[in-house]
Amino acid sequence: MLVSGLLFLVFAVVGSVVKVPFVAISPGPTYDTLGRDAANNPVIQVNGHEVFPTTGELRMTTVSLNDGITLFTALGLWASGRYALAPREEYFKPGETNEQVKQENIQQLQDSQSNAQVAALRHLGYPVKVVAKEIVSGSPADHVLSPGARLINVNGKKVAEAGDVRAALNGTKPGQSVPITFQADGQPERTVPITLAQRADRQEGFIGLTAADRADAPFSVNISLQDVGGPSAGLMFTLAIIDRLTPGDLAAGRHIAGTGEISETGQVGPIGGISFKVVGAREAGATDFLVPAHNCAEAKTAAPDGLNLIKVSTLDDALAQLANLKANRPTTSC
Repeated sequence: MLVSGLLFLVFAVVGSVVKVPFVAISPGPTYDTLGRDAANNPVIQVNGHEVFPTTGELRMTTVSLNDGITLFTALGLWASGRYALAPREEYFKPGETNEQVKQENIQQLQDSQSNAQVAALRHLGYPVKVVAKEIVSGSPADHVLSPGARLINVNGKKVAEAGDVRAALNGTKPGQSVPITFQADGQPERTVPITLAQRADRQEGFIGLTAADRADAPFSVNISLQDVGGPSAGLMFTLAIIDRLTPGDLAAGRHIAGTGEISETGQVGPIGGISFKVVGAREAGATDFLVPAHNCAEAKTAAPDGLNLIKVSTLDDALAQLANLKANRPTTSC
């Protein structure tokens, strides 16, 4: 009995103190992208353009992740039925801290917001410019261009979208000099020669910059929601921007939720945690949920009663399905 008691005591101490290599995942908070943030500012802020009234909700969804849990906490969360446990290495790289993950999520959110603006304004017919998003330290582009510089021409080829920069280098060789025309900080255009470097993962010359599309509209759009991370809000941000900038009413009084990465060209990509997001959406009052096509199978297995799952692959798909909802027509189900 004494040995058993000691073993039980050791187990109790270990179970309540020692952390396990798992994270607990559950439905996270949701946010109406047509609404206001915690500081009572509109989530979508437009300056220099008329803003149109909207009704209903376009609600983005999140997943909550609990790290640093003990064995007893993990067992309790799992037994509740609301949480799932997953190996920590699926969400954290070896040696990565919570703060590093937070910064990565913030960067993903910022990229998602930028993609949403480009996709929305491109859909509305506004021009797009290409900028240098990142410059590789020590590369040929370093000390020649700065992040944010507008790229106009590379190797004699006009740059109309981000992919044109890499395409313009096809057939070049390391050591070759190519001209690049750019404009920085409102200054006049400049054309300078850059000697291409060598990189192990490619045959063509290496210039050392990452290009990105940016909206080139005579007004500004800002997204004020900052207390979440990750890329999965892109689709809902995009729809909210379009709804604010155009007459009509996308949600038309309905409580619509959704998720999905958005590319600068309007492609809707899959995300993680869909089974938790549909639960969170229904708990927040959503009746319809926009699901990336690649997430449909998983979403169907977890969808609560009363939630209509709508399959979308592109921004145009999503807008067409919202029009169907508004007109009481059938939607494309998962």
